[in-house]
Amino acid sequence: MTILALDWFLLIEKLILIAVIIFASLGVALYTTFAERKVAAILQDRPGPNRAGPFGLLQPLADGLKLITKEEIIPTHANKWLFILGPGLAMTAALMTCAVVPWGGTIDVMGHKVDLQIADINIGILYVFAVVSMGVYGVMIGGWASNNKFSLMAALRGASQAISYELAMGLSLIALLMITGSLSLRTIVEQQVGHVWNIVYQPVGFLIFFICALAECNRTPFDLPEAENELNFGYHQEYSSMKLGFYLFSEYINMFISSTIMATMFFGGYDLPFVTSHLTNPGTAAIVGIVVLMTKVVMFIFLFMWIRWTIPRFRYDQLMDLGWKKMIPLALANMLVTGFFILLKQNNWHF
Repeated sequence: MTILALDWFLLIEKLILIAVIIFASLGVALYTTFAERKVAAILQDRPGPNRAGPFGLLQPLADGLKLITKEEIIPTHANKWLFILGPGLAMTAALMTCAVVPWGGTIDVMGHKVDLQIADINIGILYVFAVVSMGVYGVMIGGWASNNKFSLMAALRGASQAISYELAMGLSLIALLMITGSLSLRTIVEQQVGHVWNIVYQPVGFLIFFICALAECNRTPFDLPEAENELNFGYHQEYSSMKLGFYLFSEYINMFISSTIMATMFFGGYDLPFVTSHLTNPGTAAIVGIVVLMTKVVMFIFLFMWIRWTIPRFRYDQLMDLGWKKMIPLALANMLVTGFFILLKQNNWHF
């Protein structure tokens, strides 16, 4: 029996990368709340937060401090352990999706090549879907454990909505995967470097994916699971302090990761046309790649916010009708058309 030697440098490298990505995701979630309020203020012609620190930049830190210092309240008739597990599961599922995203190329550290990706697994996109699906349990457990009928109703809404739109989202990606021939996010990005981005081949698939991402992240016009003017405050009505903060942060992290996945799958990831493929220094290419990817992500996040403060909320019957009767048939049709053109290309057929 042979014992494999432990590569301590690789272990330390991955642990540092995990820590950096987790804290960066938390920082992004914190300041995305600030950006949301600023974007809303601009669209509504008002100042927005501007008192805490210069230009209001310390407002997210003040909000985070408020959540941490608030009293922890667990309702008397709630299931204590499940009440605590719900937000923890939602937050964990949101953070785990970061593991397979290629944030850039490779950099040289002390003579070692370091990939800016925690794990390049050959089923990367399936991993993302599996982890995102776990977030539904966080919503359902929190809503049920609260022992509040309004929370339970909102949790049922959230679970139904997530399951419905995950189907269309998965079908929209099947058409793209038929073209790329790989489930690895790194491979999908590398196929686009120096070539045409996948959005050119799959505009309908991207549109379906984006609409489903709005629903998966509970963003307007799909924010029915937490419609406070209909269900008091949604599935996290009974939560306070950092347990509430976990639910809120997990939604913003999900929005950040959804933007990253869309940029990676359809818009070349860290690729900058006519630049990335000509960069010979790996360190320079990695830094440029991170900046390019983050720029694309910020643009998507702004689009999420713009839609929130522009489009009114759907009724629940309209939401389910759109998911089952519009999105799923459209995704199936897009998949069939894509398969037809792939067959034409493989057999060199011409009209």
